[in-house]
Amino acid sequence: MHRAWRIRGGVCVVSLLLWGLSAEEVAAGGVEELLQAYRGQGAGPFLAAQGERLFHERAGEGAGSEASRCADCHGQSPGAQGRHVRTGKEIAPLSPLLQPERLQDAAKVEKWFLRNCKGTWGRACSAQEKGDLLTYFATVR
Repeated sequence: MHRAWRIRGGVCVVSLLLWGLSAEEVAAGGVEELLQAYRGQGAGPFLAAQGERLFHERAGEGAGSEASRCADCHGQSPGAQGRHVRTGKEIAPLSPLLQPERLQDAAKVEKWFLRNCKGTWGRACSAQEKGDLLTYFATVR
């Protein structure tokens, strides 16, 4: 089932690219939809610089034990290939400019934010933090 959805998602992205939309336009669509949802929760404005700070920020007391910051698993840049510190599993770059299919599925993005924020910071991320992080990811090549 997951494979079928990935294939469908890839086909949709390729179709949009063939229709003349750039990778940037395809990537911006998914991110903007998520940012709108966060604005609806009272968050914003979103700042890439704040997202970059959060990405590299070390977790405080009471945080999860898997990693102490996003960059530990995702690499120093959202445009880089990462590797999970505990499992060693490769993690694809987060930047939707490099992978237009990235950050297109809102449910998947929310699932990973919940899992990774709790694992790294020991709590769920706020709508403001998620918006700042997504804004940062969308600017990195």
